[in-house]
Amino acid sequence: MQYNQSEFLCETIVPDNELIISRTDLKGIITYANETFAIISGYEVEELIGKPHNIVRHPDMPKATFRHLWKSLENDGKWSGFVKNLRKDFGFYWVFAEISGVYKDGKLIEYKSIRTPISFDDKLFYQKKYDKMKKKDGELVRIISYEASNN
Repeated sequence: MQYNQSEFLCETIVPDNELIISRTDLKGIITYANETFAIISGYEVEELIGKPHNIVRHPDMPKATFRHLWKSLENDGKWSGFVKNLRKDFGFYWVFAEISGVYKDGKLIEYKSIRTPISFDDKLFYQKKYDKMKKKDGELVRIISYEASNN
C-alpha cells in the first residue's frame, strides 16, 4: 500500500480512562477486538476480526521493534513497549502496549494485547528514538514535529 505523507497528520488521543484490548492467533491474526480498539483505530470491530494486527502498523515504526517483539514473545512469552499505530483514515495514535501469551492446558494458543495512553513527553521521546533506529537501519524517515498547545 502506498501512503502519501500528508495523510498522516491527524493524531487521535487515547483517553486516559480507556483500554485498547485485542487478541490474535499465533500468526498475528486478530481474533478479538474491543470497541475501544475499533473506535480509536477508526475501524469497525467486524473489519478488524480476521485481519493481521499489523493493519494498524504505522510506517514511522522501525522494523527492528517488531522483530524484537516477536523474538521476545517467542523467548519470554511477553513484550511491552511504546507503539505508534496507524488509523484507517491514515491518522495515528500512540499507546503503551503489553502483549503476552494465552495458554490452555499449558499450551500457547493465542496472544492478548492491552494498550494504554502515553504522555506527550513519551511521544516526543519515542518518535525521536524510532527515527534514529530507522536511520541506523537505512529505513525511510519522515520529518515529524510536534507543537505544544497553550490550551
